[in-house]
Amino acid sequence: MVNSKKSITFAPAFTKLSSMEIIKTPIEGLVVIEPKVFADARGYFVETYNEERYREAGIDAQFVQDNQSCSSYGVVRGLHFQKPPYTQAKLVSCTVGRVLDVAVDLRKGSKTFGQWFSVELSEDNHRQFFIPRGFAHGFSVLSEKAIFTYKCDNLYHPEAEGGLLLSDPDLNIDWQVPADKRIISDKDTKHSLLKDLDNPF
Repeated sequence: MVNSKKSITFAPAFTKLSSMEIIKTPIEGLVVIEPKVFADARGYFVETYNEERYREAGIDAQFVQDNQSCSSYGVVRGLHFQKPPYTQAKLVSCTVGRVLDVAVDLRKGSKTFGQWFSVELSEDNHRQFFIPRGFAHGFSVLSEKAIFTYKCDNLYHPEAEGGLLLSDPDLNIDWQVPADKRIISDKDTKHSLLKDLDNPF
């Protein structure tokens, strides 16, 4: 589940609530949520968000915008962030297909600054990934098609866009898609390296 710039021994810390399981990652604030799935011959039911229960789990963001994207195999999006005062925390998931989701810690003074964590999100595992403010975020599509959804605690402002180069050799992120199969927007090839980033956090 975990990859990072530096070697991290990952021993998941589980917290069980009535409707979900919370998995703390080696990077403070990053949380993986495994909701309880009620399945039978008809299909399944899963609660994807409940403000009271998520607050109980330490996720106290007030979400104001929901987004959805559809991508084909090999698409890599990122690494994106919104600059202050429009920074965003995100709760992300994959409702169709599989993606590798990645968050990079850009918080100045953080003991894990410049490190990253990745988790596979899929329609089968129903996982969610909570990414606090102060991170760059991206994902790669591992299935033929993926529908990716995310809740944000701040509205999107195009003038506040920022980015980190997803192929930064110092990060050395394994996107689990061969380099010659990656589909990347022109904009995402022009972001800064971490060492050159004018870090707004």
